[in-house]
Amino acid sequence: MEQPERYRVHHAFIWLGGLRALFVTLWVIVVGAFSGLAALVAEITENPAFARDAGFVFALIVGGIIAVVLVIAALCFLLRWLQWRHLWYQFDPAEFSIYSGVISKKRTHVPYGRVQSVDQKATLIQRVLGLCAVSIDTAGGANNKAIVVPYVTKSQAEALRQQLYVQKAQLAAGAVAPVAAADGAVASGEAAPGAAAAPVMVDAAPVPMAAHPAAPGEGNILDAASDLTAQMSGVFDSPSFAQEAPSYEYGLSNKQLVLTGLFNNTSFVIVAVGLLAVVGQLIQGVADLVPNSDVLFESAVESVVAREGALMAGGILLGVFLVIALVMWALSAVGTMLSFGGFKARRRGDRVEVERGILQHSFQGVAIDRVQSVIISQTLVCRLMGYCEISLGKIDAMGDGSNESNKGKGGVQAGRVVVHPFVKKSQCAEIIAGLIPEFADMPTQATAVAPVAMRRAILRRTLWQGPGFWLIVATALLHVLMHVAAVATQDPDLFDLLTIFDPAATFLYAVGAVCMIANCIGAVMWARESSFAVNRRFMQVSNGGLSRESVSFPRQKIQFGCVRTNPFQRMAKTATLKAVIAAGVGGTTISLVDVTEEDAAHWMEWLEPRR
Repeated sequence: MEQPERYRVHHAFIWLGGLRALFVTLWVIVVGAFSGLAALVAEITENPAFARDAGFVFALIVGGIIAVVLVIAALCFLLRWLQWRHLWYQFDPAEFSIYSGVISKKRTHVPYGRVQSVDQKATLIQRVLGLCAVSIDTAGGANNKAIVVPYVTKSQAEALRQQLYVQKAQLAAGAVAPVAAADGAVASGEAAPGAAAAPVMVDAAPVPMAAHPAAPGEGNILDAASDLTAQMSGVFDSPSFAQEAPSYEYGLSNKQLVLTGLFNNTSFVIVAVGLLAVVGQLIQGVADLVPNSDVLFESAVESVVAREGALMAGGILLGVFLVIALVMWALSAVGTMLSFGGFKARRRGDRVEVERGILQHSFQGVAIDRVQSVIISQTLVCRLMGYCEISLGKIDAMGDGSNESNKGKGGVQAGRVVVHPFVKKSQCAEIIAGLIPEFADMPTQATAVAPVAMRRAILRRTLWQGPGFWLIVATALLHVLMHVAAVATQDPDLFDLLTIFDPAATFLYAVGAVCMIANCIGAVMWARESSFAVNRRFMQVSNGGLSRESVSFPRQKIQFGCVRTNPFQRMAKTATLKAVIAAGVGGTTISLVDVTEEDAAHWMEWLEPRR
């Protein structure tokens, strides 16, 4: 039986990986020997005679260090070469296999029918060299990891992706596609380094879908840089083959790009940290303004001067913290805009593709039959501006080490693909109809939560689950205990401490009250806006509040559903709906609290299997 052809990754696996390993090793050595080197330099500087007397020894030490560095570099490159020699992949008749390991051999099997998506990433250096890493996601799950093929050329990655989809389509059609040989393969059965598998064309009818022209996107200032880097094939890459033209495509306008950078989640976290630092400085300033036992014996003029100095120092530090927070916010916004530079979302055949990134480019694709849900989410700022984020829920797999594609604004969460980060709420229907027309038939007749849900939400969010309420309770208990201890012991130090703690406690009371008011407003908005809706094919669950999220998913994607109640809900004649779909790592549970018992019973009837 003829063995399938082997395809190796690019030889940059050796020297790029070796340089990275060498840099890490040298960094560890330098950090470990820094104190000794610093002491030696200080001794030479203070005592030149020591340098003359120990010149030979010093030269010997330097030579030894250079020799050690050279040996470490040789070992790093040798290990990477051995790893490269034992790393290859091949297309078997029924599965994709990747082999690795020098001493401990490893073979990973990926049946073609289990391939869910084939994504690719490229760092800045890899983009210059025309290389990328290919990640193959299977059916996902908490214990399943994505299969990564590192250091392949872009054309090789495109051929690999198309070959996997072709094999999967033909296997689903009941035929096994022959594996095409790559041009330039050597007689031994091993392809030349960097050789790509030639694409196989499938004679199959196209997937029926609604015809939508490509969206006339306005474009943004970073699209030119993205197009320029996309046209550059790189140092080692070869021209890629033509692909099927997309039926629908759009990008980001300048306004959308800037707003995405300014109001992404990371920026808000940075600003929140800056504000906490400012609050801490204000508390310290208040403490400085409160006179202690020593200040009470100073003259009035000296007290006024001290207070003015404290106010000036506090004002300067407050301004510094604000400037730092704004600078960090601006840097975060620029980083987010670069990560979304060249953003394109398109419908190509039966797949949705999303690519973005100027410095680090990423490409994500998901088949329509693998899309589990459509999520429309709004933060408080987005709600005030009338914008939202559109993402697709898909089955995800654990990446090696960390799933970088799901960090930050770009991925939002594991199992989500952002198809538009900042779009007008009124344009959502148009984008969904063009990008995923299979999900355009959303239910429209919403069923609201029970009338008693508002009272229960206020109690639940403001009191039992409200951080502001418990902050007030904890502060009050500590406040009372400190006063009781001070009165009982008549300790002057405790009374001095109370002069600082009393204004701090007042501030904490105010923070807790603000949090309770915000939670109460959010609970009222949740009760008025939360609902669920069903039709024959889809279900939609909306949870409102200060932020809002609406999840729509097909009925056939529901793995199981249930209705749960606790004693308080049974007294109020309400229930909680729970529907579990396969999106994310290990599944996603979508819940709606406090629907009426009648509506819950009707939903369970809708959930029953149909003949």
